[in-house]
Amino acid sequence: MHEPVESDLLRTFLVVAETSNFSAAAQRIGRTQSAVSTQIKRLEEAIGEALFERGARGVLLTRQGIQLVPYARRVIDLLNEAAARIRSKPLDGPVRIGIPEEYSQTVLPRALAAFAVRHPAVEVTVSCDYTSRNIAALERDELDLAVVFDWSDQTNGEVLCVDPTVWVTSLVHRLHDMDPLPIATYRNSTWCRDFALRSLEQIGRNYRVAFIADTGSGLKNALTAGLAVTTLSRSSIPPGCRELTADDGFPPVDSSKVVLRRSTFRSSEAVRELAEMVREAFQPMLAPPMM
Repeated sequence: MHEPVESDLLRTFLVVAETSNFSAAAQRIGRTQSAVSTQIKRLEEAIGEALFERGARGVLLTRQGIQLVPYARRVIDLLNEAAARIRSKPLDGPVRIGIPEEYSQTVLPRALAAFAVRHPAVEVTVSCDYTSRNIAALERDELDLAVVFDWSDQTNGEVLCVDPTVWVTSLVHRLHDMDPLPIATYRNSTWCRDFALRSLEQIGRNYRVAFIADTGSGLKNALTAGLAVTTLSRSSIPPGCRELTADDGFPPVDSSKVVLRRSTFRSSEAVRELAEMVREAFQPMLAPPMM
């Protein structure tokens, strides 16, 4: 008979699976590396299977480990939801949040959906827009929270993570070798002028604007169709594409911080709770890269 699987072991397992590194996992959960190793060993003994393959540069999930991940997430999510529902007082009222398009289908949907399930009486309104527009809406008291990009060194708000903007090309189409370089840009964007185009001008790279879009999805369509290379947040590079690095002759565009800003006009317990869930949603992006 195998021992029952403890939830703490599953929590540690998920962090190791995300970081692919015992040391990074230990740092995130505030334990020693040996304690993390012991927990994973106990979990493997309870499961009766090896869950990770150890290597010099980190760990990789085994076939059994990959199978366990979705079940572990379901168990931990259910436990978190139950604990939060029991502990928390019912919340109501409106909450208005602005988010960049880059995270509207990746980082934030899970947090917003979980918040809606946990607090069904709260009316959440989401504005998916550019940073400049979301900041302006925040200052006009049209938003309570805004997740925005900040390219300055004087951050006004809480830094959630750093997500650099980079040049990206299709794996199928080698447009980055062309001269002039065909690029896709946002329409009437001062950021494109001050950062994207300037990064090419600083290295003397000839370019032509081959595609103009109003949205990030439009830039991705041009990229995957082989019409142009473009700039994207590193976390939002689509499948079939890759970052253009210094080895390709391309500099990074910026080191933008992802920042959570709050309204100065009003706050509420619902606003503070949603801010906490947004913070948690970005935690995996804070993990150090595997060495």
